[in-house]
Formats: sequence, structure tokens, C-alpha cells
Amino acid sequence: MGAKVMVLGGGGREHAIAWKLAQSAEVAEVYCVPGNPGTAAEAKVHNLALKPTDADQVVAAAHALGIALVVIGPEAPLVAGVGDALRRAGIPVFGPNTAGAMLEGSKAHAKAFMERHGLPTARYGRFTDTDAALGYLRDHPLPVVVKADGLAAGKGVVVAFEQTDAEAAVRQFLQWGPIIIEEFLAGEEASFIAIVVDGQVLPLAGSQDHKRLRDGDQGPNTGGMGAYSPTPILDTAMSERVLREVMRPAAQGLMTDRTPYCGFLYAGLMIGSTGPKVLEFNCRLGDPETQPLMMRLRSDLYTLLLTAACGDPLPKALDWDSRAALCVVLAAAGYPDHPQVGDPILGLNKTQGDAVKIFHAGTTADDDTVITAGGRVLGVTALGESLAIAQQRAYAAVADIRWPGLQYRQDIGYRGLRRA
Repeated sequence: MGAKVMVLGGGGREHAIAWKLAQSAEVAEVYCVPGNPGTAAEAKVHNLALKPTDADQVVAAAHALGIALVVIGPEAPLVAGVGDALRRAGIPVFGPNTAGAMLEGSKAHAKAFMERHGLPTARYGRFTDTDAALGYLRDHPLPVVVKADGLAAGKGVVVAFEQTDAEAAVRQFLQWGPIIIEEFLAGEEASFIAIVVDGQVLPLAGSQDHKRLRDGDQGPNTGGMGAYSPTPILDTAMSERVLREVMRPAAQGLMTDRTPYCGFLYAGLMIGSTGPKVLEFNCRLGDPETQPLMMRLRSDLYTLLLTAACGDPLPKALDWDSRAALCVVLAAAGYPDHPQVGDPILGLNKTQGDAVKIFHAGTTADDDTVITAGGRVLGVTALGESLAIAQQRAYAAVADIRWPGLQYRQDIGYRGLRRA
């Protein structure tokens, strides 16, 4: 009959994961909690109107449906302990427990972990008091990076080049809780993601996100305006170095700390003249990095994640499409500060071809009309024999889609193209 799989989350990352899981010959049905109009339109995929952070609801539904594997997409259910509840109920789950997810749930926890285990990262201070934080700013040269300690949906980071901006970020973020102030690291950002099962580390293909809202890495930070894979900055030599200096020590550090871990481990890196340094850890796939990664992945995602969830030996390597993949995020008017919602999306039904896939992130349905329902609305993703071709295909598909105030970057992939 085939297995039934549950995916927690309703964003672009979860749409891409569910789409890839449904391609497995071993999978009969995929249930998304809560999913979105994009997941609802996929073959073998169904939406469940449940809260992904409600452990009791998730466990009850998994038991009732006979779920063989639960894949936790976003960070909130991980930090809320949904993975712990599923494991206690005897349901295989891919996603770390609460203790493991603290690498993302608290930046101070992650920085202490990196210090303890010798991982390369920026110098920092942690603060709960405004005067102490402002005093630290006066004693340290600009630019600096101010971060909210807890989860902030990609919006809790400010790179401040002016004293007034740094002070404003300190005051804003301290309203939410503790903050981190870091030295600014120069270089090129990249995303290195691996499957980590206790001491086992299986790397995914390299990718690169674009955090700033506007072209040329200008404007405010966002949850991500686009991504591509592979990326030239993570060539074979640099990838081996990241494994040696970051990922394997992190996996060993979790074991040393007696923290069981089964899930994706995402290292946001700054690669400069002295090598890679860790900007942050996430305990799940990145969004929008997931979209191009799932487009390129040829290995069976279901059997891979079930193997990990059961604690069995992971394969030595994954099978990847040799083509490049590139994702352009289409965002709502007013994003990231005040996104406008409720606008009908036109042009979604145009035939894009096998090399293009539109993943839904912040959408909902009103009868037969798909409307905007979040800041990042769609991820238009394309494959190409080169990065340039993937970029051309993605932007050709973007040109067909419209709603009032639609905004997107027009330079996704520019660093990779420049290196090429």
C-alpha cells in the first residue's frame, strides 16, 4: 500500500519537502500540517488544518492516520518539543528534540556551544540590560551585528553601519528578550546543510541565500529573497574544510554534551580570508535554500529520512542532478515590516515546463482564487544546464505572475555568475 508521511509546516520549505517525498515509490500519501494551496494541489498530498506546534494534535493525528514518518519543517515545532512528544509516542520523526533545537532557539546557547567545542565564529557579547549593551557598542568599532537571542522568523538581525542604527536595534530587540552583539565578519555568505544523526554527518549540496530585500544586497534583512545551488564558493576543497572545522566538530560536540540529534543541521557561514566562520546554526532546512536543493536531489528523500529517523547508517553520499537550480522569492508589498495580504495572484496557471516549479510559501485560497497570505508568497524555482540558464528560466516564469505591489530581487545568483 505504501507509507503515509506527515510534514509539519505550511511554507515554501514544506511545499518543496512534501513535493519531493510524494515522488518516492515507497510513499502512498503525504499529509501537510497545515500545508498551503500549493501542497493541496500536489499528487498524493493532503492538507490537515491542525496547529504544527500543538504536540497533542499532531500525535493524535499521526496515530489515527498510521503515519510511518513525521518530518518537521519549521523551527517553531522543534523548539516547542513536538519531536519529543512524537518520539515518546513511538512515531518515527525526523527533526531534533528540544535540547538539540536550542542551537537555533537561542543564539546565546549556540555561541556558548561553539566556544565550548572550538568552532570558528565571531566574537560577541550577550546582554539583557540596555545601558550595558549601549556601553559595549561605544567600546567596539562599527559595523556590528545585533541579534535577538530567540526565534525571530529571520527578522531578528541587524547589520549596523551607523551608531544610531545599532542603538535602535538594541532597544528594539531588548523588548523581546536577551540580545547578542557580534563583531562584523567580512566575506561571502553560504549555506552548508547536512543530515546529522548523532555522530553521523551527511552533507547536502552547497547553496547560497540572499538575505537582503533589494538588489546588490541592499535594504533590510529578510527571511531570504532567493537561493541557488550549487555555489562556487563551496567548492570541493572548501566543503571539506567546512566538514572538518564545523560540521563534524558540531556533531561530536552534541554527543559530548549528551544531546541526541536527528535532523538537518544548517550552518550559515561567512567565508572570508581566514576561512569559514559560523554566523548561525539552524536545526532545519533553510528557506529558500530547500527549494533549489529539492529540485536537484535525485536520492529518495523518504527512505533517506526514515533511515535517519531509525538511527541506521546513512549513505556515504547523495545523488544530485548535475544541473544548477535557482529560486526567486516573490514577496508581498510592504515586506518585511508590514506585508500586505489578501491580493489575488494572477498568472499561476501558465504552463512553465518540467524545468520550472512554483512553490507556495505565504498563500491561501478563496474559492478557486489563490491570494497572498504572508510576506514571502512564492518561490519560483528553475533548473538549468548552467546557473545562467537556471536564472533565465526562473525570471521568465516570474514575469508571468503579478499582484499589486509584488516585489522581488532581479539579481538572484549574481555572486555565482560573477565567479563563473
